[in-house]
Amino acid sequence: MKKWIAAIAAVALLSGPTFAAGNADAGKAKSAVCAACHGAEGISALEIYPNLAGQKEAYLAAQLQHFRDGERNNPIMAPMAKPLSDDDIADLAAYYAGL
Repeated sequence: MKKWIAAIAAVALLSGPTFAAGNADAGKAKSAVCAACHGAEGISALEIYPNLAGQKEAYLAAQLQHFRDGERNNPIMAPMAKPLSDDDIADLAAYYAGL
């Protein structure tokens, strides 16, 4: 029974979402729209918008995917994330994580 539980746990861990490493230079080029709320360097001037600079890449990618896929609802972010491809998300996450 213990081996069975260990096998299920291993599959669960390995089946979690994976994030491809993005291209930070491409992410910088794609970040112009983001800068309006999150600042040119990922530091927001307004408290209602979070800072993106220095956040973990996997976290940023996951949040953008959640906004895009409707798993996380926000009237501002949902339409911004909807047209993003997986590559766009990876690139933006790599860019902001590197700041």
